[in-house]
Amino acid sequence: MVTGGAGFIGSALVRYLLRETDVSVVNVDALTYAASPATLAAFRNHPRHYFVQADIKDGKAFRATLNQHRPQGVIHLAAETHVDRSIDDPLAFVETNVVGTCTLLDETLRYWRALDRSSQRDFRFHHVSTDEVYGSLAANDPTFTETTPYAPNSPYAASKAASDHFVRAWHATHGLPVVSSHSSNNYGAYQFPEKLIPLMIIKALRGEEMPVYGEGANIRDWLYVDDHAEALWTIFQRGREGECYNVGNSSERRNIDVVRTICALLDELSPHVGGLPYERLIRFVTDRPGHDLRYAMNASKLAKETGWRPRHDFEQGLRRTVEWYLANRPWWEEILNGTYAGERLGLKSVGAA
Repeated sequence: MVTGGAGFIGSALVRYLLRETDVSVVNVDALTYAASPATLAAFRNHPRHYFVQADIKDGKAFRATLNQHRPQGVIHLAAETHVDRSIDDPLAFVETNVVGTCTLLDETLRYWRALDRSSQRDFRFHHVSTDEVYGSLAANDPTFTETTPYAPNSPYAASKAASDHFVRAWHATHGLPVVSSHSSNNYGAYQFPEKLIPLMIIKALRGEEMPVYGEGANIRDWLYVDDHAEALWTIFQRGREGECYNVGNSSERRNIDVVRTICALLDELSPHVGGLPYERLIRFVTDRPGHDLRYAMNASKLAKETGWRPRHDFEQGLRRTVEWYLANRPWWEEILNGTYAGERLGLKSVGAA
């Protein structure tokens, strides 16, 4: 069972599982603003894909889904994820990321306790979290490890940190077999256009100003979403019970450098009429509150214990991503022309996280 399986990372995981494995996938998603059935259109009628529209805060609905489909494990990705939105509406993040996760844990524990001993041993609850729970690094600080103390600086990060602690508590208190992972910034196909990379691509293609927070000096470690999907399945299968794993690509880039690279790729792949460079559209805007300077992940534990390593470097992944947004204009144009088009974030977001 995958929660949030119609969202950006969740749908990448579902596509990976249906393409690369023989498992059946029960995909549970509430289909909120950032999720779309279009992310899985090619697998709509796949014999191993079962879609259930339900909210993780709805314990009865989740209990019924567990009892009907009898999964051998849960990979939990359903979450509110955008930092800017968490600043404007923090309680929505508490409801989904904290209350929703606790509801999910409680119902999963009820289901797990009713399994036979063999099935209990084989069961796993994989909680997917973020590098943002660790807070911000200075430019020369060592990278985050799994033992880095938590220091969340945004309501989003605080809500994910709280959910991490509840997952740990359900394991320590009740014995629920869990594993957790923390990922660096993802990018790739089907990412909702409030996040940095798709927002910049789309702004440029529409000839609009490309707003960048501050001076664009914030640094992120970028991970191609298909590599993350493979890592999630690897951790679910091979990760040690009760352990936590960082997932990253050692691809630190300043935001302004990411945006300039996007401009250069668009200059090559979709030149502006008249040959004007896309970089002319970049504008620096007032920074957001509590904007973390740098995230950087040490994923050596995951590599050592499971052998997982990313398959794409940043330049490869970003080129693929730009090509995808060029080839799939109807997908993002429908989003911008629909209910999302009038929202503040749809017009101004500079989604650095």
